This record gives sequence, C-alpha cells and structure tokens, in this order.
Amino acid sequence: MNREEYLKKRLDDQIDWYDKKSAWNQKWFRGLQVIAMTAAASITFLSGYVSDELVWIKISIGLLGLLVAAITAFLSLYRFQENWIEYRTICESLKHEKFIYLTKTAPYDGENSFSLLVERVETLISKENTNWSRRMKTPKKDEQSA
Repeated sequence: MNREEYLKKRLDDQIDWYDKKSAWNQKWFRGLQVIAMTAAASITFLSGYVSDELVWIKISIGLLGLLVAAITAFLSLYRFQENWIEYRTICESLKHEKFIYLTKTAPYDGENSFSLLVERVETLISKENTNWSRRMKTPKKDEQSA
C-alpha cells in the first residue's frame, strides 16, 4: 500500500469511523441522560400532588422511577459516555498524527516518515482495540459490588 492509499483508505477511514462512533455515543448518552433527569424531576414534582383520589399520579411516579432505573442500567451496560470519550480521543490523536506528518514536523521530518506514521497509527488503533476489549470484558466497579 502506497502513501496515498494508506492516508485515504486507512487513516482517513479510521478518523471518519471514530468521529462517527464518537458522535453516535455522545448523542445516545446525552439523550438518555436528559430523559432520566426529566423523569427524576417529574417524580419530585408529582409527589406534591399525591392523594388517594389521584391514583394515576401514584402510577405515573412508579413508572417514572422504573424509567430512571432502566435508563441508568442501560447507560451502565452500553457505556455510551466511556465510548464517546475514548472514540473522540483516538479520533483526535489520529488527526494529530496525520497533520504533523503532512507538515513534515518532528518526528516526521526524516527519511522514514511514512513508515513511522504507519507504525504510530497502527499502534494507536491497536491500543484502542485492546482497551475496548478490556472495557467490555471487565465490569465497572459499581457493577462488581451489585
């Protein structure tokens, strides 16, 4: 694979993938957090109107509590925040490597600059893949105590 192919088919492709995955995870994390916070605030508000005649308020409070618990579990299970941050970090690291390579800034100012770029980019990607695998296999501290 030559320089142009590598930059386009590997590096740019990986930057694009991590950018999209970061945005997707951020969207899901923030969206679910907004729903959970709104539901939790609604519980507090509705609690002031609880009476024996308004059974629907009691049911609503119970359902909202269930929704908050389910969203919290979902966020913990799928780790949207952790993935968002990790993918954004690797995306920015790959962009950084690309730009210092293209500007022939150290360490890419020597003869073997392309080989060095490939080595560093592949190390970043491999490290992220290893970290992702470890995160998916290892429960978070709060999951271990449950």
